[in-house]
Order: sequence, then structure tokens, then C-alpha cells
Amino acid sequence: MTAISIEGELRSSADENGLDVRWIMPDGFFEIPLDAEDLDETAEQLMELARSAMPEADFDVQLQWAVMCAAHYDAFVEAGVQYAGFVLTEVEGARCTATVTVSMIDLDAQAGPNPVGFMGSSLRHLGIGQVSEIELPCGPAVCCVGDRKGSLDGSLTASGEDETVRTSFIQVQLPLTNGTAVVLEMGTPTSEGWEVFSSMFAGVVKSVRLFDIEGEPVVMPG
Repeated sequence: MTAISIEGELRSSADENGLDVRWIMPDGFFEIPLDAEDLDETAEQLMELARSAMPEADFDVQLQWAVMCAAHYDAFVEAGVQYAGFVLTEVEGARCTATVTVSMIDLDAQAGPNPVGFMGSSLRHLGIGQVSEIELPCGPAVCCVGDRKGSLDGSLTASGEDETVRTSFIQVQLPLTNGTAVVLEMGTPTSEGWEVFSSMFAGVVKSVRLFDIEGEPVVMPG
């Protein structure tokens, strides 16, 4: 089994309402570029990423992969994604992959004085997975473990046809006192890697720290 190093790089995202959110990503993740200034720069960065992540693939496969990533950019913006990355590794001889995203969203106006309870109830109502309330070093949060169906473009499949893909995921929502929330999610279509990836993601979630505009650590109230 190829291990994912627990040592990683500090990431951060400044919330527009005055909080700095920091977390640590393990080594081995390829980061999807989200800060390019124009389409040409985005295309160049995605092709460079495709060559780094899939050096054995031919140009057409790398190009199709880059195009598929570019097609998700509007969804990234709409979802408030601040970080998106993926990892490729081997688990018990099987080639496995996982993605991790970190987003900043606005809390629902109906969240009230108990946003964790409200978010938990909302997720349970959706029926997309098992929901629980958890306590992180930076404050209380809601965790949802489930799976969803998606589609893989035929250009990236052995059959050449679009294929249905079932992705298992863990989503953690951390409400903040300024009316926003941090949403972290890990997803993998490869069941063989679930144990490794879920353990890795638990470390990412536990690494989240919050700081005010003066750089002082902040813990959300329980």
C-alpha cells in the first residue's frame, strides 16, 4: 500500500467577514488551480496539472481530463470552493483516487442560535447519509457520511462510453459566528481506498484552525 504522508502544507482562506481559516493538506495531493486571472492561464495550468498527475497518459487523455476539470469551474464558484485537490495512490494493489474540497458558504437565515442543530436536521431531511454532530478543536460541527451517483465522461473510460460512478463521501460543515460556514468534503469512487482516505480526511478536518483579523486563535462556541 502506498501511504499518504501525514506531513503536509498549510492552507488558508480569508473569510470576507474577518476570519482566517487554516488547515493542513497531506503530501501527495494535486491542487486544482482556482486563482488564474483568465481562461488562457487556467487552461495552461490545467494542462500542466494533467501532465504532472498523468505522465503516462497520451496528450488526448490529458486534454480531455483538463477540459472536464474546466467544465466544473462554474460549479466551484457557485459552491464557494476555496481549495480543490485530488490524490492518486495504490491500496492493496488497486489504483485509487480521492478528491478534497474546502468551501466557504453563507449560513441559512433560519439557522438561528443553534446552527449545528439546524444543519444536522437539514442534512438528515435530505437523507443522503449518516449524520452526526462532532466536536473539533475549533468548535462544533456536523458530519455526514454517504454516497451519491455521478457520471464519468466516456473519454476517460476503458469502454469509451459514459459510465455511472458511485462516490462515497464524508462532508463536514463548521458554522461560524459571522454567518458563514466552512464545508470540507472528501469523495472517492474507489471503495478499496475508503479506509485510507477517510482516515486521511479525519486528519485534515482536525487540523482546521480559525484566527481573527489580528491573528489570534478563535474557537466557535458550543
